[in-house]
Amino acid sequence: MEDSFDVGARLRQLRQEKQLSQRELAKRAGVTNSTISLIELNNVSPSVSSLKKILDALPVSISAFFAGDEPNHPSPFYRAVELTEIGDGHLSWRLVAARRPDRRMSVLHERYPPGADTGEEMLEHDGEEGGVIIAGEIEITVNGETGLLGPGDAYYFDSRLPHRFRNLGDQECVIVSANTPPTFSDGGEQLHH
Repeated sequence: MEDSFDVGARLRQLRQEKQLSQRELAKRAGVTNSTISLIELNNVSPSVSSLKKILDALPVSISAFFAGDEPNHPSPFYRAVELTEIGDGHLSWRLVAARRPDRRMSVLHERYPPGADTGEEMLEHDGEEGGVIIAGEIEITVNGETGLLGPGDAYYFDSRLPHRFRNLGDQECVIVSANTPPTFSDGGEQLHH
């Protein structure tokens, strides 16, 4: 994992490149001025959904945010330490091939600790997504229908339908998922999940 990534400095760099004040970025993202300031000072760690709202206002994709300007030669193989962490510090979402040019799908290794929840606000975005539960259990709600999935179970749905992921169990849930188009690289309206 990329433990030393400076979220605050990267956000400040991108905001300044777009010649936006903290106030203007906050207004576009629908967050408070202090939220932008606190993130840039690294006084708070934004949730994935909050960071996605802010980046959509720039617009910059989550994968471009974390990939930075580092070029990477397309390789068919990625070691665990090479996956780009795009989670919020509580949820872990590790993106495969984040720096690969012209990537047309997102593949994620996801970890939901007990009590993890993508939030009461249901997520919606263009595309389709699917995954297989590797360990633990996850409650997934899609368009009002809720299912509890365990190891070997899978899901696949139209991402434009409102959806939410929650780990109500007492052990970590591990999922390998994919979505297309790659929501983490298109600067879309919402995040994958």
